[in-house]
Amino acid sequence: MVSIIGLHKKFGKNPVLSGLDLTINEGGIFAVLGPNGSGKTTLIKSILGMVIPNEGEIKVFGENVKNNSNYRHKIDYLPQIANFPSNLKVKELIRMIKDLRQNTSEDQHLVELFKLNPFLDKKLGTLSGGTKQKVNLVLTFMFDSPLIILDEPTTGLDPISLIRLKDLIQAEKAKGKTILITSHIMSFVEEVSDEIVFLLEGKIYFKGSISELKTKTNQPDFEHAIASILIDNHA
Repeated sequence: MVSIIGLHKKFGKNPVLSGLDLTINEGGIFAVLGPNGSGKTTLIKSILGMVIPNEGEIKVFGENVKNNSNYRHKIDYLPQIANFPSNLKVKELIRMIKDLRQNTSEDQHLVELFKLNPFLDKKLGTLSGGTKQKVNLVLTFMFDSPLIILDEPTTGLDPISLIRLKDLIQAEKAKGKTILITSHIMSFVEEVSDEIVFLLEGKIYFKGSISELKTKTNQPDFEHAIASILIDNHA
């Protein structure tokens, strides 16, 4: 599904990814974790072709992403911050994205799921952060792509919407899809993830299940396991 070999990326003199190797197999939920500045978003944007690495190879669906945009049609992406045009109405944005993508969508079901009907005629600039995030989720999940990338999907969501998001992610997994998530919310990661990848200073410190991480760090729970990695590496 996703194969990365020897990935290096610098911004100026600042190395962000340092020889990263990663394979993500088809099907399942993978969480990419790490402290701020560890390279999570750079990794995701490299997979999407939004950041050009200095060295290394990325293949998605067996295709090298270099000088190639065709593979992106098979990916649904939720950015960490969605910069919507503030003067557009919610329904206009949904229609515009549908016209651009031109494949089947389930927008009405998702609009109802996230209770967005009262907001369809409102301009995006007037919405709260949480409501914008629900619009962001509709735009991401309304297409039927085999790979879904979610960068901090829980931001601003109320508890009910968070439950609906978890159910939605599990339903997509049940269809055989691969879902790649970054999140700072450890309880969310623990609940949905099959496997985690922990980045530290641009390298993979750990890849495996949460139970394997707890065994490796000799910690009773996930949060303590993550904390012990950070403490050990900043001691």
